Amino acid sequence: MSKSVAYKHYQRALAQWPVDLLRPEVSFQSAMIRRIDKRFDQSTTRPQDNVVANGALATVPAAPRLDEKSELEQANVLYSFLENRYARKYPITERLTKPVSNPSYYEDLMTELQEAPRRSWFSSIVNKWRGFLRFS
Repeated sequence: MSKSVAYKHYQRALAQWPVDLLRPEVSFQSAMIRRIDKRFDQSTTRPQDNVVANGALATVPAAPRLDEKSELEQANVLYSFLENRYARKYPITERLTKPVSNPSYYEDLMTELQEAPRRSWFSSIVNKWRGFLRFS
């Protein structure tokens, strides 16, 4: 059976999806691939779904057919996230990224997120305790 165009677009977009460095064991790609495979497999009726009982042939009702257009639109959403379309269309202002109460908050957060995957177990524990015991 040949897969649909939408299925191929899903596969292509998910192959380009970046790996989460903070949680590499939680894979968005594998969760989406399972969902898409299940969705596209449900759309077909297989011959083994037919049941013969008391000489009568009963067919299990088929799952609703996929709407190829809506599936392509959803695949396009994945592409739009990959290409950062929304970040370019709605840029974040300086006023939003540097709040008056704590101007370096987002810069500190980004440095923390970049350092976290390379941090050892021991240094993670030390940082956690530093957060609990703040001396000013």
